[in-house]
Amino acid sequence: MSKKTNTTNTITIDDKDYSLDDLSDECKTEIQSLQFCESEITRLNAKLAVAGTARIAYQRAVAKLLPE
Repeated sequence: MSKKTNTTNTITIDDKDYSLDDLSDECKTEIQSLQFCESEITRLNAKLAVAGTARIAYQRAVAKLLPE
């Protein structure tokens, strides 16, 4: 399911536009939950990238400190 919001109070899901005013409160709540999840995934992926970069730096530092 792809979704995109625009400024005309509509949401596009799977290439179909829906007026937010026509959606049930339950549907709006589910959309908000989906948007929150997508934001969290983006945030966590950024944190994962930072941790991965740090891990590489630590691995290189350890490799330099090991006796030959």
